[in-house]
Amino acid sequence: MTALLIVLVVLLAIALVALATTHLQYRRRRPTKLPTAAAGRILFPFMAGALSQRALDAALRLARAEGATLVPVFLARVSMHLPIDTPLPRQSEVALSLQEAIEQRATAWGIPVDARIERGRTYRHALRQTVEHERYDRIVLAAAARGYHGFGADDVAWLLNNAAGEIVVLRPAADTTIEPPAPRTRRAPAPAPALEPSKV
Repeated sequence: MTALLIVLVVLLAIALVALATTHLQYRRRRPTKLPTAAAGRILFPFMAGALSQRALDAALRLARAEGATLVPVFLARVSMHLPIDTPLPRQSEVALSLQEAIEQRATAWGIPVDARIERGRTYRHALRQTVEHERYDRIVLAAAARGYHGFGADDVAWLLNNAAGEIVVLRPAADTTIEPPAPRTRRAPAPAPALEPSKV
């Protein structure tokens, strides 16, 4: 009887060890849940008269897929003979109009927008200022193509060599651009009505 009990105890111990080993191997093999990435920021630099609808849609698709914020940056060029902080009413009007169009399109996609305006002596200078001052994870921009004045090959090469993060360059084969509004013509003020002499 004692020998039988010893055999049963030994078999039970072996079964417990085998069960524990199998359970540990299963836990090691089971995929762990990856931590959710924090929402990122996608820079979308553009210039007046060169807002590519296809590049914007590509940036919006990426932002929606990643739960990221779109950061459209209007690059304003300031002439060398002017101070860098000179008011630029015409460019400001264009920037606000184009950024409003971007925000409307992004809202339809359910994407948050954090719009910016960056000044520079050239577009590349403004682009340099942008990558130095802004927090971002990825840059999406439109390269110049036939019939579309986007970023030139030199600017794209500079960006690839100097900017951190991921860079997506889109050169549309055919593109439709979101145009800035036509300049407003100022009307001459209407002549003031003649004042009648007061009756005494």
